[in-house]
Amino acid sequence: MDLKLKGKNAVVTGASRGVGRAIALGLAKEGVNLVICASRMGAAIEEVAKEAESYGVKATALAADLGSSESTLAFMQEAERLLGDLDILVNNAGIWLQGWCQEIPLEDWQRSLDVNLTGPFLTSQYFAKSNLGKGRPGRIININSQAAFNGSTTGHAHYAASKAGMVALTISMARELSPRGITVNGIALGIVATDMTKESRENKPGYYESRIPLGRVAEPEDIANIVVFMASEPAGYLTGTTLDATGGMLMR
Repeated sequence: MDLKLKGKNAVVTGASRGVGRAIALGLAKEGVNLVICASRMGAAIEEVAKEAESYGVKATALAADLGSSESTLAFMQEAERLLGDLDILVNNAGIWLQGWCQEIPLEDWQRSLDVNLTGPFLTSQYFAKSNLGKGRPGRIININSQAAFNGSTTGHAHYAASKAGMVALTISMARELSPRGITVNGIALGIVATDMTKESRENKPGYYESRIPLGRVAEPEDIANIVVFMASEPAGYLTGTTLDATGGMLMR
């Protein structure tokens, strides 16, 4: 299938490792030019950009604190300057702070909302304003979690709340933007084999696998393959949905 992505331009947040890295490289393999970001510059995000360029595309790595409105706006402005037109936005950056609900510090609660919900709102708002102003279509893809639907059972109520908000944001923006050519979708992840979940997986061997009908945790590439399709022209009739990519954990 021709995904018709060659020559498109994408912004991918939180791309230095794990799912974000896999998404960035998956898009690059399809000929998509990239601006990617991490919370700070370093070898990891620079290596992702270098690997992406090996597929013959342009790729630039930037640092951005997506918990800061000023930093987020500056990042999107620079991304647009570098790429010109913006075709695809993947909101992947997020934090997964630990804390039982009766003990969560207010600053952790607020930081979770800032990075996981307000940041994606601001990047999406910028993307929408830019594309609507130019009369251009686009794809917004929000990386979400099964916790948005099931809540947290492991001391991450602030994370779950922020991700539930992203579901409503996805639907609301899809209703407003889809008639003008910008689709907005999400993808709900379960447990993925990344650095973020490594400690939890090691502390509970076999626990997550026992909850997943497919019997294994996802690899980052499993998620990237779905996101690349969601960004493509053949996925143009998909909007306002959050796909279940949990290996069956979320069946509903």
